[in-house]
Amino acid sequence: MTIDTPAHPPAELRPEPAATARKQPNLGLGRLYLRRFLRNRLAVAGVVILVLLVLFAALGGRLTSYTYTDTDFTALTQPPSGLHWFGTNQGGNDIYACAVHGLQRSLTIAVSVSALTIVLAAIIGSGAAYFGGRVERVTLAVIHFLLIVPSFLILALVSHRLAGDWRVLIIVLTVFGWMSTARVIWSVSTSLRERDYVKAAEFMGVGPLRIILRHIIPNLGSLLIVNLTLGVVATVLSETALSFLGFGVQTPDVSLGTMLADGASTITSAPWLFAFPAGLVVLLTVSMTFIGDGLRDALDPTSVTSAGGRR
Repeated sequence: MTIDTPAHPPAELRPEPAATARKQPNLGLGRLYLRRFLRNRLAVAGVVILVLLVLFAALGGRLTSYTYTDTDFTALTQPPSGLHWFGTNQGGNDIYACAVHGLQRSLTIAVSVSALTIVLAAIIGSGAAYFGGRVERVTLAVIHFLLIVPSFLILALVSHRLAGDWRVLIIVLTVFGWMSTARVIWSVSTSLRERDYVKAAEFMGVGPLRIILRHIIPNLGSLLIVNLTLGVVATVLSETALSFLGFGVQTPDVSLGTMLADGASTITSAPWLFAFPAGLVVLLTVSMTFIGDGLRDALDPTSVTSAGGRR
């Protein structure tokens, strides 16, 4: 007795063809990085805080009729009120307007210095690694010498002597701020210079500058992005410290550092003079730190997070 088997087995018994197997999402590299970044709640919170701070700096001045130079002699050292939302200082200046302008100035200095520092460090560090030999030894000697020089004192003296112009402050902070990043970039670039694509470019007669700009620096992208973000934090702290000590931005200009310096002497009698700029500094540094950590974890999934695990 024979049992007929169906020519086509039931659908639930058929093997799933490879072509119709469940497809895994094919994410591009950028989308993969974004997906990893968005998993980090602190990094997302940092982005939200940073966006709010940028909007406050860009559009906050439109919400008040005062500017940071206006004085109200009928309201000297007044606490926050409906007329002056953040209160006033000893000269009758509106603290809200000063905070908007101070945040603008601090952000401008921080972003400019961080970007210029990364560009300078990337070119010098990768160039030293690529050329090697005497160029590498001389460059590292200069970097190590500048790292042991008391740069903060030089920054203070130079910026104070040049009347605290914020443009000069950007140049001075850049000149004395690239060495540590350049040394890290040099260390990583020493392995990149031995890669096959670099050797192939040399064999094809490509010039050294083009090799550095087209084949070495682009492969340092993740390192540069993270250092750019964290460099903003370091610059904000440096500018705030210099201005707080009277060596940074000078009156009549305003930065968060000058506001902290003005409010430090009246922190018990008029705490709002110190509290509002201090809050902005804390929010800015915390947000950029969260973003930097999130970018590091997204671009390098093997990096150890602050929680002690691996992403």
